[in-house]
Amino acid sequence: MADRGRDARAILELIAARGGRGHIPTQHVPRTVDPATNRRRKLVERFFAKLEHFRKIATRHEKTTRSQLAAVLIACSRHWMWDCESAS
Repeated sequence: MADRGRDARAILELIAARGGRGHIPTQHVPRTVDPATNRRRKLVERFFAKLEHFRKIATRHEKTTRSQLAAVLIACSRHWMWDCESAS
């Protein structure tokens, strides 16, 4: 499932070739998606958007995969702490 920005015939054909069904709404063919599934997709999409606020992650500044993963984990930890702080 993806948003309209990922709408391309090649992507839909690739999904179909692997046995899946594409759920990308287009102007020509509106597709319905389960609201609960769409809610989870948006939750994940918003989380990745929050990670992009960290310049080091957005620009992939780190040279090694291990360093990049460490930066992502630090950013996730910071967001988790902010959420816990705002909840109390």
